[in-house]
Amino acid sequence: MSKKYDYLIVGAGLYGAVFARKAAEKGLKCLVIEKRDHIAGNIYTENVEGIEVHKYGAHIFHTNNKEVWEFVQKYADFNRYTNSPVANYKGELYSLPFNMYTFNKMWGVVTPDAAKEKIEEEKKEAILGFVKAYKEKTGRDIKPEEYEPENLEEQAITLVGKNIYEKLVKGYTEKQWGRKCTELPSFIIKRLPVRLTFDNNYFNALFQGIPVGGYTKLIENMFSHENIKVVTGTDFFDVRKNGINSDGATVPYAELADKVLYTGPIDAYFDYKLGTLEYRSVRFETETLDMPNYQGNAVINYTDSETPYTRIIEHKWFEFGKDKDGNELPKTVISREYSSEWKPGDEPYYPVNDEKNSGLYIEYKKLADAEENVIFGGRLGEYKYYDMDKVIEVALDTAKKELD
Repeated sequence: MSKKYDYLIVGAGLYGAVFARKAAEKGLKCLVIEKRDHIAGNIYTENVEGIEVHKYGAHIFHTNNKEVWEFVQKYADFNRYTNSPVANYKGELYSLPFNMYTFNKMWGVVTPDAAKEKIEEEKKEAILGFVKAYKEKTGRDIKPEEYEPENLEEQAITLVGKNIYEKLVKGYTEKQWGRKCTELPSFIIKRLPVRLTFDNNYFNALFQGIPVGGYTKLIENMFSHENIKVVTGTDFFDVRKNGINSDGATVPYAELADKVLYTGPIDAYFDYKLGTLEYRSVRFETETLDMPNYQGNAVINYTDSETPYTRIIEHKWFEFGKDKDGNELPKTVISREYSSEWKPGDEPYYPVNDEKNSGLYIEYKKLADAEENVIFGGRLGEYKYYDMDKVIEVALDTAKKELD
């Protein structure tokens, strides 16, 4: 029996949009369904007082992949925004990532050699302390270079020293994860970037920027093709059970499409039959302020333990405080961001890549591989954190394998 569409694409986010566009250009008909009442997934932006507000948190596009950069350029013009966040520790402001501005503020050093010497001095002192504590606990003697950090706190201090850890890492990380750094495994932080230059560009990427007019416009343009139909406010699981209304008639799920591209939670697809995968979640308090400038920067991280939120985003600075015609904007919009424990029903943001959840995902992946004519993709479908450029790269690769 001939199906109505070639592909049913579940999720109108970045992965689904990229795949749909490539399939449509091959002459294949795609139906995109989205549970939310809008497209663009977590990169959705909405215009408030002339400002493109990142509803689900700040998204700064950056990539070293020229193919990915050329692809997105087809669907939006990008501005030259460079991510240069600031850390606020109890009213002290520090430049991020850690660079010479940071070290000058921290210790008063003015040369790279002096900064490096100070960091090494603090690292050495800390490691000797860890070795001493290890001997007292175990009775064993080990050399400093043999010591293996036992938790995230020790790992961070051995990378950047105690002062940077205490002021710029500890509080922020504990708020992000909802537990003490001494209770977190060391592997969470494999490295902390230290720059002995005055470069405060957070991303070492060849290409970087924000789409002019917001990310929603970018996704709209990807979906703008005669072979793509997008339906929002439509739950895949309702469609799977009851079909979908099309041109006044109900089309059963089995007759809808030859193949499915599924970008929702992989455990939900299988009705959580093996258990629930866990995430960290984020919530936002967003408000419009009757002032032109609240904090003077798009992103300020609050790295002390007492401030309940992890950062404040002032959205207008992603587009330099001006509207699409280059006019100054009289108001501003800020979002306070809180990290939170996730429970079923909450918005899933970051996979918890510990042993338990990684093992559970492997079992779900086996079920997914056995599904006929279903492709699982994206951060929820693959239970993997992806930067935006990597989502596009993987979606393009999937499209090549599937369509060429």
